[in-house]
Amino acid sequence: MMAFKLKFLLSCMVALLALVNPIQKVFVMTTLQGQFDESKTRFIATKATLTAFIVLLFFLLLGELVFSYVFHVELYAFQITSGIVLFYNGINGLQKGAFIRVDSGVNLKDITAVPIAIPMIAGPATITAAVTFPAHYGHTNTIVSMAVALGVNYLFMYYSRPIGKALNRFNLMGPLVRIFGLIVATIGVQMMLNGIASFWISIR
Repeated sequence: MMAFKLKFLLSCMVALLALVNPIQKVFVMTTLQGQFDESKTRFIATKATLTAFIVLLFFLLLGELVFSYVFHVELYAFQITSGIVLFYNGINGLQKGAFIRVDSGVNLKDITAVPIAIPMIAGPATITAAVTFPAHYGHTNTIVSMAVALGVNYLFMYYSRPIGKALNRFNLMGPLVRIFGLIVATIGVQMMLNGIASFWISIR
């Protein structure tokens, strides 16, 4: 029983970690190093992670209420739309070796919340997971997994300079981005299929 619970928790962690996608953040943080010094990039990592955690925790606790009673949107519609966005981002990463590019000359405060925290960390896929995972994994497992995934992502962002140098030294940055792009695109397809299945069940 304990092994089953641990396997269940690890499954939730792996899924959330793939959605958060730390390799993507290393690439983005590496692109920022020419515009900001190390202390500022680490500030971006810290503030963006805290912002994303608050946003995801909000949707985990109140997501269904917000979608159903405030926006009158069914969860399966959000799943399908998020899956399309995630698939598109994954294909971009797979084909171009980059998920997102930050324009030169951007302000530090402007990019910390958007697009770093939202939608790069707390994006459509992770928000959907925050809303839907508790029904499958339970609230405790989801919150713990979310904290672990964001913690790992934070470490990748915080130490992006040495990680980026090591990956570039062995020419691994591009291949890893493309591998994660394939994984993200696949998760997007699965998310769309889950939404379509939920829609089919609801109309029957």
